[in-house]
Amino acid sequence: MSKQRSLQQYMLPAAVIMLFTAMLFFPSQVLRGASFGLLLWFNTVLPTLFPFILICNLLISTSAIDMLLHFISPLFCRFFRVSPYGAFAVLAGFLCGYPMGAKVTADLYRQDMIGKDETAYLLAFCNNTSPMFILSFLVMQNLKDDRLKLPVLGILTLSPVIISFLHPAGKVRAQASPPGTVPFRSKKMPFSDALDFSVSNALDSIAKVGAYIMMFAVFTELFLMLPLGGSTFCLLLAASLEVTNGITMLCGSSLSRTSVFILCLAETSFGGLCAAAQTASMIRGTGIPVSSYLLKKLATALVASLLACLYLSLAGL
Repeated sequence: MSKQRSLQQYMLPAAVIMLFTAMLFFPSQVLRGASFGLLLWFNTVLPTLFPFILICNLLISTSAIDMLLHFISPLFCRFFRVSPYGAFAVLAGFLCGYPMGAKVTADLYRQDMIGKDETAYLLAFCNNTSPMFILSFLVMQNLKDDRLKLPVLGILTLSPVIISFLHPAGKVRAQASPPGTVPFRSKKMPFSDALDFSVSNALDSIAKVGAYIMMFAVFTELFLMLPLGGSTFCLLLAASLEVTNGITMLCGSSLSRTSVFILCLAETSFGGLCAAAQTASMIRGTGIPVSSYLLKKLATALVASLLACLYLSLAGL
């Protein structure tokens, strides 16, 4: 046991030193990866994600969220077995993309609007790729088949919904308010304070997302230099680092079209290790282990793969 602990104690420092050495010896690859990550963040992530972070912060900090929940909570509370405020996390997680579901859930927990059991339940299924990313980047730019829009969107939406029903929610249901009943909050920020907080928090969050995207883009460049051969396993390892790079690599590989379709849907539903790192940053301090989140995302990827196989079988493709 002591030898095992000693080995684990030295593994992380050794890995960091190896990474530092690789970055010193291969600066051009580091520059290429960092540049790609920066451009991806600046051109795509910043203009699409920052406004959603800002408006979600404003909603949570003001009474606007209570008004919104009067419309969405009756359906969401019954279907997903959540509280009214948990319904907002579901809405953000399915529409806004990584890591908004995790951020909104963690913010609601920190403001005592949902409990810890509900926080863990929501993180199991409401942190997903946005429909805009699925339709434009995955289907249009990479799979390049307009006929796949509805099937792909349906599969990637249904997969986390299935996971939500497989996750035990007994304690969540017991703690939740009756469907359609929005709890009254006596403490609300003045709008000027809420706006200032929302902007500061959004800038901090989007900067973290950008740093993780750049970091994992560098990891991908260095990983592709390893003499691992051109096996499918190595391709999957590289693709699992970051979802945008991963989808591009899968679609540019020599795998069959059916294999690419299944793997792309699995990769998109999983989100990649970069999205997992972003999520870990957003939920820090909630007491929810990121390992639990990763297991649920792997289960979601498995469900998406099975649904993709079923679709291909029924469609005769």
